[in-house]
Amino acid sequence: MNTLVCTTPGQFDYAQISRPTLQSDHTIIRIRRIGICGTDLHAYEGTQPFFNYPRILGHELAGEIVETHGAEGFEVGESVTFIPYFNCGKCVACRNGKPNCCTDIKVFGVHIDGGMTEYVSVPSYSLVHGNGLSFDELALVEPLAIGAHGIRRAAVSSNDTVLVVGAGPIGLGTMEFARIAGATVIAMDINEDRLKFCREKLGVSHTVNALTDNVHQKLAEFTNGDMPTVIIDATGNQRAINNAFQYLAHGGTYALIGLQKGEISFVHPEFHKREATLMSSRNATREDFEHVISSMKAGFIDPTTYITHRVAFGDVKANFENWLNPDFGVIKAMVEVL
Repeated sequence: MNTLVCTTPGQFDYAQISRPTLQSDHTIIRIRRIGICGTDLHAYEGTQPFFNYPRILGHELAGEIVETHGAEGFEVGESVTFIPYFNCGKCVACRNGKPNCCTDIKVFGVHIDGGMTEYVSVPSYSLVHGNGLSFDELALVEPLAIGAHGIRRAAVSSNDTVLVVGAGPIGLGTMEFARIAGATVIAMDINEDRLKFCREKLGVSHTVNALTDNVHQKLAEFTNGDMPTVIIDATGNQRAINNAFQYLAHGGTYALIGLQKGEISFVHPEFHKREATLMSSRNATREDFEHVISSMKAGFIDPTTYITHRVAFGDVKANFENWLNPDFGVIKAMVEVL
């Protein structure tokens, strides 16, 4: 079967590998859609932490079951997605209901080979019912679950004003679920086209351009001087992460969905006087996946509006580098595997 391998930073190669065979308590899925995410882009750039080469990328996936064992309630031919964070089930995190941060986690397409191929074998416990959603929608459940998890981690409510830093796909999903939680949402980015997308497609009334606006002044204006009660970073950019500490309201929460390789730096007295909370938000859980799917089914969110670029699997190598260029205006690239 045809497979795309990231052999080294900046290099993809197509290769032929054997189709997986059915193992106990596993399911073989024919891949139909692959969403391109920030992790894939960072891996290609060579900036993704916890990463080794060569690697088959891809974990925003949708497909149909072709063979299965140990997947009670699932059927051959069913459209599915799956939770791509394979956990041990035994460590302290797993025992405490946090499989998303398992001590021995294996993220599909990051720690182990992923879904840029025609067929994959995954643990049957990871399967998620499609519930009538399209392949496009199912491929977008995972990135939306990342944002939904961050909102749940930060315990966002209708009393909050949430500043989401970064208007890429993860940031957009985070904004959507902050809105669904009833919060007032502020979007911040350095790309005016993405901020325009937030205003026109997501209905985010307050946006800030970190390059051209007086950020502190704008945020004070939007919040009547209170500043955001929740800040969520979705950039994975060290400078953006460090800068955002100064924008947090007293008693506020700062949640990091974005991940970068360097160190976090902030002024301790400023952080301390706010009695602020700093937390990370890693991956997502089945609860978040189900929340995303139910929100889609209820019409609270239409993620297909994020899809700005669409290519066939055989054309990914030729197009991938363009998706790193802001001039191409990529929000979400979707790969079709026919």
